[in-house]
Amino acid sequence: MSTIRLTMAQALVKYLAAQRIEIDGQEVALFEGVFAIFGHGNVAGMGEALYHVQDTLPTFRAHNEQAMAHAAIAFAKANNRQRLMAATSSIGPGATNMVTAAALAHANRLPILLLPGDTFATREPDPVLQQVEHFGDPTITVNDCFRPVSRYFDRISRPEQLLTSLPQAIATMLDPEHCGPATLALPQDVQTFAYDYPEAFFTPKVHRIRRPPPDAYELSQAVAALKQAKRPLIIAGGGVHYAAACEDLAEFAKARGIPVAETQAGKGALADSHSCAVGAIGVTGSAAANQLAEQADVILAVGTRLQDFTTGSRALFESSDKTLIALNVGRFDSLKHQALPLSCDALVGLGQLDAALGEWRGSDEWREQTSTLKREWAEAVHRVTADQGLALPTDAQVIGAVNRQAGDDTTVVCAAGGLPGELHKLWQCSGPGSYHVEYGFSCMGYEIAGGLGVKMAKPEREVVVMVGDGSYLMHNSELATSVMLGHKLTVVVLDNRGYGCINRLQQATGGAGFNNLLEDCRTVEAGAPKTDFAAHAKALGCEAESVSGIAELEQALVRARAAQSTYVIALDTDPLPSTEEGGAWWDVAVPEVSEREEVNTAYQGYREAKQRQRH
Repeated sequence: MSTIRLTMAQALVKYLAAQRIEIDGQEVALFEGVFAIFGHGNVAGMGEALYHVQDTLPTFRAHNEQAMAHAAIAFAKANNRQRLMAATSSIGPGATNMVTAAALAHANRLPILLLPGDTFATREPDPVLQQVEHFGDPTITVNDCFRPVSRYFDRISRPEQLLTSLPQAIATMLDPEHCGPATLALPQDVQTFAYDYPEAFFTPKVHRIRRPPPDAYELSQAVAALKQAKRPLIIAGGGVHYAAACEDLAEFAKARGIPVAETQAGKGALADSHSCAVGAIGVTGSAAANQLAEQADVILAVGTRLQDFTTGSRALFESSDKTLIALNVGRFDSLKHQALPLSCDALVGLGQLDAALGEWRGSDEWREQTSTLKREWAEAVHRVTADQGLALPTDAQVIGAVNRQAGDDTTVVCAAGGLPGELHKLWQCSGPGSYHVEYGFSCMGYEIAGGLGVKMAKPEREVVVMVGDGSYLMHNSELATSVMLGHKLTVVVLDNRGYGCINRLQQATGGAGFNNLLEDCRTVEAGAPKTDFAAHAKALGCEAESVSGIAELEQALVRARAAQSTYVIALDTDPLPSTEEGGAWWDVAVPEVSEREEVNTAYQGYREAKQRQRH
């Protein structure tokens, strides 16, 4: 057996560079590259190794470890989990900065290979700079924080362990059921240790995503339930995108006359113009989708984990006279909510359902009701997103302006606060790839970094990031990275001078305005400073401007589209209104007792709403 002598770090990157994947019959590199911020825990080992493979495995320098991991995750999401990136940091704060991103990837079932440096395996120089010592267990390092937020975790304490651990990490990230972050903690001394690796280990390997078919009995149960349905509804989740099943779902729904509602991750599976597309479902859902969900007798949930925003905290479509079918590649998700499980790939499952349903269709009355509700919701969206000439426009009116200026080649990116809810309700999708919102972890600061990842994945698309002032101030450093790498973004900053979304929730649960809007926070006598976001963005190398009102925003969006570099547009918005149309109840616990009468009143309403929950 022929061997090649390499350090562990050199072997790792050589293996990554050799991985390929087949997508639509074409072989491409599995890994786009590696995001890296070097420190003493990875610069000598991983840094030296990456230097030698720049042509086959590019290294991208970022400005913040959490943000670079967010960009890598967004890249994978935009590629429907078929292509990946890795992220490496030093031990200590560099590593722990990536834990939040790992949790985001875990919650959203998205792949990323995390390669944090670790303390010396030999322990000879302990304690080294940034080492956290556990008095009773010297095996513990800060990287153990990754264990609960990784789908696969290993600490490479000997260089030959890569031979078994690295293929398992990649298999986990590409597994449609267990997909998520994989973490390989890399002690800084072991990164530099040499080993005689088999040359065969580095033979290029072509990966293919497996597509598990449904069990025959589960399929027969689902078919029998659907054939009895008069008022069927489909809920499309992110799994529809990841299985490349959007086109098949659109054809299936049209042929069977079934309305399709979408989760945050599923939004865009159908173009808004599709006759069966009834918009978002749940807490941030359309009136059309939620009314149909309440009246449906059979609900086919495809590729969704059925979280609380989708189900209205188990109160929207949980009545005992409904049948729920959960078509999901993950067994864990297909067993939720006492559903009939249909554990399989979405594309394969829809195809076999279609073949087994024969001539069955939903009732004519149901299709007519769907058309009526769809039309009424479109009118509501037009009304609430129209420019009303306000000096402080609402989030909905800003969304309307951005949506009107967006072409079919535009992807909107968002993550946290009130904007994702308004986008879920109101954004009119042109089809798959037009909507990218991280709402499984709802992580403030994902937006700009996520936009960078989307642009890296789809450089041909116009990427528009919508972000509030709170999220912008948490993480804006990757604006500089986007300029440095030449990945142009359009960033619209909605400045409502605080955490407007949580302020509204605070007051809805009876609380006083407190510590959310800047005017309600502890500040110096003069008050909190007004941030000049355009000036800040210019300092990071972007083109930028501040505008007032919707008309000026629409003109600025035209200039931004024509720009060659990242373009930031800032405008002041009203922190108080949100779209009242549509929506469903959300379980947010209210204190049982309080000195505030508003809280006591809210608690009584909360108790009444809880009665609709199914346990």
